[in-house]
Amino acid sequence: MSEYAIEMLHITKRFPGIIANDDVTIQLRKGEIHALLGENGAGKSTLMSVLFGLYQAEEGTIKKDGKEVKITNPNDANDLGIGMVHQHFKLVQCFSVLDNIILGVETTKNGLLQKDEARKKVMALSEKYGLAVDPDALIENITVGMQQRTEILKMLYRDNEVLIFDEPTAVLTPQEIGELMQIMRNLAAEGKSILFISHKLNEIMEVADRCSVLRRGKYIGTVDIKSTTQEELSRMMVGRDVQLVATKGEAKPGKVVLDVKGIHVASKAHHNDAVKGVSFQVREGEIVCIAGIDGNGQTELVYGITGLEPITHGSLILDGKDITKASIRERSQTMSHIPEDRHKHGLVLDYPLDYNMVLQRYWQPDFVSGGFLRAGSIREYSDRLINEYDVRSGQGSITIARSMSGGNQQKAIIARELDKDPRLLVAVQPTRGLDVGAIEFIHRQLISYRDKGCAVLLVSLELEEVMNVSDRILVMYEGEIVGELDPKKTTTEELGLYMAGAKREKVGV
Repeated sequence: MSEYAIEMLHITKRFPGIIANDDVTIQLRKGEIHALLGENGAGKSTLMSVLFGLYQAEEGTIKKDGKEVKITNPNDANDLGIGMVHQHFKLVQCFSVLDNIILGVETTKNGLLQKDEARKKVMALSEKYGLAVDPDALIENITVGMQQRTEILKMLYRDNEVLIFDEPTAVLTPQEIGELMQIMRNLAAEGKSILFISHKLNEIMEVADRCSVLRRGKYIGTVDIKSTTQEELSRMMVGRDVQLVATKGEAKPGKVVLDVKGIHVASKAHHNDAVKGVSFQVREGEIVCIAGIDGNGQTELVYGITGLEPITHGSLILDGKDITKASIRERSQTMSHIPEDRHKHGLVLDYPLDYNMVLQRYWQPDFVSGGFLRAGSIREYSDRLINEYDVRSGQGSITIARSMSGGNQQKAIIARELDKDPRLLVAVQPTRGLDVGAIEFIHRQLISYRDKGCAVLLVSLELEEVMNVSDRILVMYEGEIVGELDPKKTTTEELGLYMAGAKREKVGV
């Protein structure tokens, strides 16, 4: 009997203009958590998509329990006991949690769905693995964390033995990440074999047994976690030493750029306000970070500032001008926005990369003449940004945005927004889904824009990012600012107390 649950031997997968996997070999032992690490676009998700049957490799073989197998689609993978939680969830928004879990493996009698047994099995699995879900809630109404638990239950419901987690923590809160790590340990202890794609070195060090590293589609090596360090892993991943903590000089705040005065923003999910009388200022030459547990009004606050949702009360002053009622286009002349949801608000996924790069300035003389787009100028501009920000795409500017890795989609948005040279930069989870090399680069960019006199409003769920990058921290809890902290004088423990609502102080201008 083979000691390996899965062997992917000499896998090569090509796309137009790029070799995504170049002779890659990965071996997953039974009952282990095996991390797959690499930069954005290194080929990690592609490799796992080959294993799950979403893609077919041009070369190489796959073995399950020592026997060669053919996986031509996800049904073949499920039949072999292989399940996958995708980076962008594959859930039907208007279906319930229970319906999504049983979709494709429904039990029927006389043409009617038999849900009672399915519900019992789902609730038993939910209790056993600590995956709290409401089986009757619609996907469109639940948190991202519960959506992920639904995806995991889909795998467990099908009795999968090999579990693939593709960037599972990219959209989770710190508390949810801790819960997921424990769930993964419990699954491995039961004998399930886990492939875990991640950019986060601390999570790999915490939960994985071994780690295989890919760089630009090639296999670099496999190491035992107990005998390596974060620095060594980052060096393997990007081919150079990486600064894991942002370095910055003292902030030199100047005049007020953004003045938020007692604003209220309505909640879509409930009848009350999601943002309740929030006031604060952001000055040129400083990074102000809004911290808080997800779902405490940060999203709606950003929507109100950027114009995606109306402000019901209060006012918004940008560079001395009242923009409370201004359109999104008016705001975008002096404000840049790196959105929380890159698919929903950041990109037109079926447009090529060059059109996405000019989404907020295509009407400017550089890109339009006599009512017609200047394709050559747009392409030239896009090529420059791709080069400056190392956006990796198989066909350069003509690559369709949907076909790019999540991390490179994020880098494209950041390139577009920073190149506008804004007076105010609103950056929401700017490093979500990025590798350590890209995170280092983005943090450096945020600090350099601060030093050039830009006002930066950062919204982050990453406590390390909050503590390392910000000059002032404002904590949101239940739609209000409950604390203003100096990152040099506070601790993550104190920050956590404010985020949980255990401590609060009156903050306002």
